[in-house]
Order: sequence, then structure tokens, then C-alpha cells
Amino acid sequence: MSATLANLSPVEGIKTRSRRLRGTLLESLANEVTGAIADDDTQLIKFHGSYMQDDRDLREERRAAKLEPDYSFMIRTRLPGGVVTPAQWLKLDAIAQRYANGTLRLTTRQAFQFHGVIKRELKATLQAINAALIDTVAACGDVNRNVMVAANPLASELHARVYADAAKLSEFLKPKTRAYYEIWLDEEKVAGSGEEYEPIYGAVYLPRKFKVAFAVPPLNDVDVFANDLGFIAVIENGELLGYNVVAGGGLGATHGEPATYPRLADVLGFVAADRVNAIAEAVVTTQRDFGGRADRKHARLKYTIDDRGLDWFKAEVERRFGAPLRPARPFRFEHNGDRFGWVESAPIQNGTGRAHLTLRIEAGRVADRGEQRHLSALRRIAQIHANEDSGLEFRLTPNQNLLIANVPNEDRAEIDEIVAEHRLDLYRTATPLRLNALACVALPTCALAMAEAERYLPDFTGKVEALLDRHGLRDADIHLRLSGCPNGCSRPYLGEIALIGKAPGRYNLMLGADARGQRLNRLHRENVDEAQILATLDELFASYASARAQGEAFGDFLVRSGVLAEAHYKVIPVTLLEPSAAAA
Repeated sequence: MSATLANLSPVEGIKTRSRRLRGTLLESLANEVTGAIADDDTQLIKFHGSYMQDDRDLREERRAAKLEPDYSFMIRTRLPGGVVTPAQWLKLDAIAQRYANGTLRLTTRQAFQFHGVIKRELKATLQAINAALIDTVAACGDVNRNVMVAANPLASELHARVYADAAKLSEFLKPKTRAYYEIWLDEEKVAGSGEEYEPIYGAVYLPRKFKVAFAVPPLNDVDVFANDLGFIAVIENGELLGYNVVAGGGLGATHGEPATYPRLADVLGFVAADRVNAIAEAVVTTQRDFGGRADRKHARLKYTIDDRGLDWFKAEVERRFGAPLRPARPFRFEHNGDRFGWVESAPIQNGTGRAHLTLRIEAGRVADRGEQRHLSALRRIAQIHANEDSGLEFRLTPNQNLLIANVPNEDRAEIDEIVAEHRLDLYRTATPLRLNALACVALPTCALAMAEAERYLPDFTGKVEALLDRHGLRDADIHLRLSGCPNGCSRPYLGEIALIGKAPGRYNLMLGADARGQRLNRLHRENVDEAQILATLDELFASYASARAQGEAFGDFLVRSGVLAEAHYKVIPVTLLEPSAAAA
């Protein structure tokens, strides 16, 4: 480790003493006096896929009544590529109704989140998730998190191949400790319990979280450059040749601390598909051994690379990999959003015609609210196909939407009818702004939130749409992202327009990212309220409407026209590699 024991952060000490992530979780769960768990255990339970939270809307009321906060737990799944069967969807739906708040939330990392699970039902909830053949191991914590995969390649066979590589990597990077199985699934302890060998993570795991994504050009829906480690599929004549490897991305920052900043990953080189696990191990163990452990705000891989230099990092990774990386192959991204509606796919399974349907799920919240009975609609679709061997599956997209994949052509009409009946067809009528918008959960449950995000998204989007209408820009394909804090869960630094919470009702207005996920935005107005934000956007939309070039995106226009202030953090440009004639 790069820090001496005396200089380690407190969390490093908790991990060191935890007996491979066990801590006193069993004792905390057995304590009926409180709805909370012990302080040290709040760090360890993250490695098991859960965070302790409380309802911040009720804090003052409960404090005045001399009651402890309204504690509950968020649970997140480990679900490579966000793929589930209809039968699994039904089981997760039932878990949300029985143990959580009656909703399913689709995250920007293609996982499910359950909110509102109380402590005495935490174990039963995790057991029910595992009974659905899904787990929550390493969905949070200082380990590799959920591995993302492009949700909607045009070729189903290509998705299957990339998904298989991602699923293998997810399993390869899963911690070896049996703590999860002993605590939640009642696995019997064996000799060596609490001292398991962790060949990749070591005794203290990583300095901070680690994120991996697999992208399939020309779509960059996973925002591959925002990840610690990324794999960009290299395809020739429909065949997967291997992956370009990128490293060092990460979007978390802290207000007022310029030593923290978002960063885009650098392209390192190319590897064959059968070498994915090997190069990942080289990158992860390099970060394990050299990442900062004294200051958790400066502990991600991006800082290790910037502190030591990209040349040093690449050389160390190649040493551990056992060979130099081959030069990166040409690639080109066109967009980092989702393709909505029906998309035809190459035939699979005996040549049967297939298609994918991408549905808009605003802020990823699947719920029944008024006439919009989205949860009921998807339950009905899952029930129809749960016992069939049709190959239909649900895929969570990295943009908080849902893709019903591999739908036989003869089933499309029935699905369309259900979607329309339950008002799940927003994708047919919504503006591009509303379709592309992302938001983190923020208030009332996230402890880090400084301002609203998910609850504010529909109202704010409507007000921005009114401005776009005023300037004849209703159909402008603009990416909007809202975040309740600067930590980056909704990938706000890659939004053409982004609001990052500073205080209740006040945000930093960020502008100027591109539509391919290859350029960070910049701070334009600091600590402003809604009126100031809308006034600023109104002026910029007027300029965009009158002076944009043919087909020019809003973020590109802002950069070209010079209206943006200087960046307040380090911006790492990413070179767009154009396919050469020879490669084509």
C-alpha cells in the first residue's frame, strides 16, 4: 500500500479489522433496540450491496419527537449488463412489493435498487434476491462494481459475445471472502473463515470503488470513458476481434476541493477477447498496490494515473500483464444515448425474426403512479413470457431505461398494446430532451445529496422544454443530467446541460459536453437558483437557434462559439479515432 499504517484513512482500518468484511454485522442485525447498524458496519455492508439510509424529509420531525432517524436500507444488485429473464423480473417485482417501497429503480450502472428495506427484513430480502439467481455481492464498496455492457447492439450475437466476456470478468473480480454467504445465506463456517485468500484484492481490498464498462461502437451508451477500466469492442465484418482498453476515468468530485475532479479515461491499447481477465487483473492490482489510501477523496485510479504519469502506469500494467499492449484499433462513437422504440435485430434461434423495444423510464423509477402503471405493464409482459422458451429478456440500459430484447415478431403487437394501455409509451411523444435526461436519486434518501434531482427532474425538464419551444428547438437532441451532489452517479459531467447540487434549490450549471461521451462539460454558473439557470439557458438557446451550423449539437455549439468559461478542473481530451480505409 502507498500509505503507512499511521497515515491510512479510518475506512482502511475498518477493512483491516473486519475479518474479510464480516465486522460485527451479525451483532448489528440482532440488535432490536435500533433500526441502525454499528458505525463500522455501515462501511462494511456496502461490500454486501447495501447502504444504510434515513428519510431526510422526516429528520427534523423525528428529532423533535426524540425519535431516532427513520432508518432503512438501499439494496443494489450485481447484474452484469443488466440482463434478467421474465421469471427473474417477476421475482424482483415481488421483492419490491413485499420488502421495499413498491418500486424498482433502474440505475445508471444497469442494476436494480430497492429502497426502504428495514433492518429486520434485510436478511430475508437478500435471501429472496439470491433465490432469483441474482446476488448483491460487491454491488457497492471498495471493489469492482457492477460491470456494464452496451444494451442494444444491432446484432444479437454480438451482444451475446460481449455480454459473456463481461459476465466472466464480473465473476473473476468478485471477492473470494465467504462473509456474504455466512451472514445472509446461513452458510456454515469452515476452517479459515475470516482469513480467506483474496488473490486480486488482498487483505484490505481496493482504496476506493472500481468501475468497468464494455462499449460496442458506434454507440457509447455506457459512457465508457467515465469508467476506471473500459473495453471498446473492435468489430470487423461482424466478428469481434478484441477490445481497445481504456483506463483512468471517473466522475466524482468535491465542491471547493480542486484536487478532486472528473476525468476521462485514456486509451492504452488493444487486447484479444480471451485476454480481458488478464488485462483487468493487471489494472486492478496496480491500483490496489499504488492507489492512495490516506485520503479517500484522492483514491480513485484517475488520481493514481495523474500522480504517477500515464507512461508509468501503462508500463506497470504491461509488466503485470506479461506483454506490451498492441496499438489501439480504429473506432468511432456517434452517440451515448439510447435508441427508443422498436429496433430490428439480426435473426437468432432458428432464424426467427426478432426485435428490441426500448422504453423510456424517467429517472429509472418503475412504479404505478396514476394512469402511468409502468410496474403493472412490465409485470404483465413478464407473466406472459415467464414460462416460454422464447429467448425474450429484459435489459436495463445505462441511461436508466428498459429494453425488452429478442422479442419474436409475432409478439410485438401484444406488447405494443400493453405498453399503450399502461401509458408506458412516453418514447412515442416525448421530446429528445426528456428522453435523454438522467437524474440520481438524491433526496430524501441519499445522505450525500445537497439538492433535489430525481423528484425535480420532471418539473425542471418541463420548464426547459418551454424555453426550447420558444426558440423553435423542441426537437433538439440535447442531453440533460441532474445530480444532487458532485459525486457523479448520474454522470452529470458528461451532460450538454447539467445541474449539480450545491444547496437546497441551488446548483452549479455545467455546460458543453458532447453527445458521444468524449468531452467533459465545464462550470458556467456557480451556485445559482432555478430562475438564474432558466434565464441563462434562454439566452443560450436564442444564440443556438440563430447561429448554429447545420446539424451542430448544442454542446458543440457552445464550445465553438466561445461562450463557456474556463474549466475549473482538469479536462482530459479523448482523441476520436476515425476508421481508416484499410480497417474498413
